[in-house]
Amino acid sequence: MGEMIKMVVVLTVLSVISGGGLKWLEEFAKPLIENQEMELVKGPAIRQILKGTDNDPVSDRFKIQEGETTHNVFVGVFNGKPDTVAMETRVNGFADKVGLMVAINVENNTLAGIGVTTHKETPGLGGNAKADPSFAAQFKGKSIDKEIKVTSDGGDINALSGATITSRAVCKGTMQAIETYNSLKPQLIEKLKGMNK
Repeated sequence: MGEMIKMVVVLTVLSVISGGGLKWLEEFAKPLIENQEMELVKGPAIRQILKGTDNDPVSDRFKIQEGETTHNVFVGVFNGKPDTVAMETRVNGFADKVGLMVAINVENNTLAGIGVTTHKETPGLGGNAKADPSFAAQFKGKSIDKEIKVTSDGGDINALSGATITSRAVCKGTMQAIETYNSLKPQLIEKLKGMNK
């Protein structure tokens, strides 16, 4: 019986040490993983939709809390003015979630651009949401006061050939980002004013 108690104590101690070590490793690696994800996954889309900025929008990001959700906001500075923000959203596509970066010009309330960051859509069909720049180009300059939809749903975005579901998902994700932007706009304006000084 004494041997059994010793084994239980040793196993408990080892479990606590292992668990604590894994938790420490997770906390240590979290910022490194986030930076890699920013540079390699989200960074290319952000830099593409905020092309021509005076700054590095990936470095000049900040977080805004909305209830339980934390939003990363990427700022584009054009001609010395921080007037464009990009935010990420995720929406159900055909195969899985589609990660989307949506940039909005805060002065004229128009889309500055959109870019797909992650997806598992069919290559050559839904995968073209990321690969075909002409699809994303349709969103640039659109007013955020008007609903963004594909033409078959009464909008003016031409769906990708053979990938209407993915095209609808990108439109839906864009609208989600616009809703988030509208709800956070007062905080965003304050942050941008602070950067303007």
